[in-house]
Amino acid sequence: MIPKNGGGHVVRGIFVAVFMLLPLVAQAEDYTIDVIEPMSGNAAFVGRTHEAALHLLEGIVNQDGGVLGRPLRLVFHDDQTSPQTAVQIATEIVSRHPPVMLGSSIVAMCSAVMPLLKNGPFDYCLSPGMRPPAGSYMFSIGVNTQILMQGVFDFFRKNGWTRIGTISSTDATGQEIEQGFDAALKLPENAGMEIVSRQRFNTSDVSVLAQVQRIQAASPQAVIAWSTGGAIAGIFKALIQSGLDVPVLTGNGNMANEIMAQFAGFLPKQLYVPVPAFLPHDGLYTLDPRVEDKQKQFYAATAAAGIPVDYMSAGVWDTLLMTVAALNKLGPLASAAEVRDFLAAQTEFAGINGLYDFVRVPQRGLDRSSASIAQWDAGAHVWRAVSLPGGDPITH
Repeated sequence: MIPKNGGGHVVRGIFVAVFMLLPLVAQAEDYTIDVIEPMSGNAAFVGRTHEAALHLLEGIVNQDGGVLGRPLRLVFHDDQTSPQTAVQIATEIVSRHPPVMLGSSIVAMCSAVMPLLKNGPFDYCLSPGMRPPAGSYMFSIGVNTQILMQGVFDFFRKNGWTRIGTISSTDATGQEIEQGFDAALKLPENAGMEIVSRQRFNTSDVSVLAQVQRIQAASPQAVIAWSTGGAIAGIFKALIQSGLDVPVLTGNGNMANEIMAQFAGFLPKQLYVPVPAFLPHDGLYTLDPRVEDKQKQFYAATAAAGIPVDYMSAGVWDTLLMTVAALNKLGPLASAAEVRDFLAAQTEFAGINGLYDFVRVPQRGLDRSSASIAQWDAGAHVWRAVSLPGGDPITH
């Protein structure tokens, strides 16, 4: 019981003590961010490698103070490589009204989740194939795949590979990349280039040997094989079976050392992927010093953790960097709209994949100037940059 004499002072003292303790309580609470990933199903390798990279960066963020003193905690949800499951998970997350979330990592899942985000949360799709509408609550990683194709065709042309064979899936991913082929061919500088054989396949097809043989009959100088997982394995095997030995470029979703190890027995001898310019490039070219600094931190962190430098680790890195930067600037109580608008206004955010300008490139921040071509070095088990940012081949 509070005594009558001086009781008011005691009550005020209790309130002051509680008020002073509130920041300490808040600091002890985790700041959680939900992450939707394909941890099982056809794209499980993507989800697993993304999870490893994001957990690594989560630890680094917490060493640097977390989100305004609150420990960051990433909560992963398995969408099972299923759009329907992704929608179910996202619906539950949206019902809690968090300001931000991440994922999924595949175009089909991001497309399915997109309609749920009319009022937030802010969401970073972890696939470069997604093209969110300007001003929406969804951003997308990397360089637009159609823009990447401009750099690819430039690289091919300057290497003298003007007769191209293509094989892609009939789904949304395949349709997206075929639009990229057509847009690149319309550029004046590519007037002398042609697709000599354009083949398509269903991702459930048992074999694509017939399609690859049709490409071979057209005598291409290079092949673009755009798919991931088991489907790309089938294409690589068909290339070996047919004896078609030309440079092969595939999607950056296959730029994972884990995949290269699994497919080692049937990889093309010359295998390329188009990616943002995050690969080590000492002596080859120089980027903005702020980007170079972020990359050195990334190289050191991944080397210490035993995580390879590939698109699976690098592609998602900047998404968490930017999300945390926004929250640390705006405060942990920031709304989805505030996070979206803050990032949308950034014109020089330095990440490992380049210098982001969301005013010039809405929802993405990177353009062709941040894209390069990488080649798999099977002997050293590493990816090497073989073009300058933009697509020009590196000459030694």
